[in-house]
Amino acid sequence: MPWLQVKIEIKPQLADQFEDLLLAAGALSVTYQDSQDQPIYEPELGTTPLWNNTVITGLFDAEQNMQQMEQHLRHTYLQLASTEPFPSLHTEILEDKDWEREWMKSYKPMQFGQRLWVCPSWCDAPDPNAINLMLDPGLAFGTGTHPTTELCLRWLDSIDCQDKTVTDYGCGSGILGVAALLLGATSVLAVDIDLQALQATKTNLQRNGLPESQLSTYLPEQAPAHKSDILVANILSGPLVELAPTLAQRVNSNGLLALSGLLANQLQEIIDAYSSCFTLQPAVELDGWIRVTGIRK
Repeated sequence: MPWLQVKIEIKPQLADQFEDLLLAAGALSVTYQDSQDQPIYEPELGTTPLWNNTVITGLFDAEQNMQQMEQHLRHTYLQLASTEPFPSLHTEILEDKDWEREWMKSYKPMQFGQRLWVCPSWCDAPDPNAINLMLDPGLAFGTGTHPTTELCLRWLDSIDCQDKTVTDYGCGSGILGVAALLLGATSVLAVDIDLQALQATKTNLQRNGLPESQLSTYLPEQAPAHKSDILVANILSGPLVELAPTLAQRVNSNGLLALSGLLANQLQEIIDAYSSCFTLQPAVELDGWIRVTGIRK
């Protein structure tokens, strides 16, 4: 069955009003998206900032009378006595699809470095002789398509993981921890604030035929203070700065560190937070994101 969607370009201060108007008019769902490619990085805790130019979309049943719906929107908006004119409105038909399969079709096997491939669990590995990580991210972050994940995977492929212990702090889908195991690590301690991420990590461990004993998952407050030979943290600059003392304590002397989830303009604060405990290497940049690596002093 097809759907009808109404798109309205609004200013952020009108978001709540138009969400209420669309829902009152019969919208089955309401979503927001950026209309002018204005990324919002690392907002303040407890805030949900919107873009300066936001498109709000209401999804309606195909049998909805769109002319009556638009009249209702305009009439109700006028009753709010807003000083802003009613914004432009665009209606279109949205053909029904199996959206899960649409996403699956766009996610293809990807190579990282010389040895490592990340393959969707529903695809055959392009190179059966490579190190193939079979992945289904579920609801967790980490497929390899984001530059920060790619930077971390390429780093893991470039170092010697053989017989090393690893901490994956902010594990998401488990992609980095499972990659480390496939590259020869003996064990991984995976930490995340999201229970869905911990479940996805366990599932992807099993999907790759690895023993459960090789990877343990923890919420941050429950994670044991074990030291590892390698620690990788792909999160955000604010938490990385706050966690610097904690992460430093989790790396063995001469152990390796990789930090990502960072924008190029956040490099200096990471250097300031970690240089006392680590000998840092020059940052590596990809599409405006960076990876910082170092050796524990």
